[in-house]
Amino acid sequence: MHGGVIIYEVHMKNYEIKLFKDLNDTLKDEINRYAKLVSFRKREYVFDSDDATKHFYIFLSGRVKIYQINLENSKEQTIFILGVGDMFDTIPLLDGKSHEIVADILEDGEALRLPINKVREWIDTNPAFNRIFFPYLAAQMRKIEELSCELSLYDTSDRLIHLILNNLSTKRGDRKTLLQNLSRSEIANLIGTVRHVVDRHINELKNIGAIEVKRKNIIVKDIQKLLKKLKNSSQMLLK
Repeated sequence: MHGGVIIYEVHMKNYEIKLFKDLNDTLKDEINRYAKLVSFRKREYVFDSDDATKHFYIFLSGRVKIYQINLENSKEQTIFILGVGDMFDTIPLLDGKSHEIVADILEDGEALRLPINKVREWIDTNPAFNRIFFPYLAAQMRKIEELSCELSLYDTSDRLIHLILNNLSTKRGDRKTLLQNLSRSEIANLIGTVRHVVDRHINELKNIGAIEVKRKNIIVKDIQKLLKKLKNSSQMLLK
């Protein structure tokens, strides 16, 4: 046990890691040698900024919310919800500086924990690792760009619809979003608003038959109605 995290030895032969399925055996052996399998539980306080300067994580299951908070007014802005295949934390990995963020565990899970200096070495010397790392880094940068644009250019209703559409499950016929089991307050933090505003917008979408809500799960019933509402909102802004 370390900082609320249970640590195990990794045996990749017995533990299927989809992210690494195309890696060569040499790199797999390296990862097997240096990685630890860690288990974390909901509402534990782990993955702090100090730890992120020493270790690099690749999530195998569970969900973790990464956010920043203004201590003077208690306002929060969620930056990422990390899940299977996500990496943490790419910023201190690249610049070596502490990254002042807060991490909350939303769902029990497991991750690979790697020494950050070893990951830097793979970035410098191993093309196979880079074929995984750099596309992921680019995707995260794109998400940050999109978040910045959303907060600057769109109203809260449009932000919520974009969030729902961008997080649809990729499973065929499955209309549950990957936001499932998030509270209204957590959804509000993702789009830079407050809970009662999210409540109002969700009720509007339910009333037009675009979504339904079962417990904390938002289920898309009609994508075309969501897109039509976005179009109508854009036309209103142009008038």
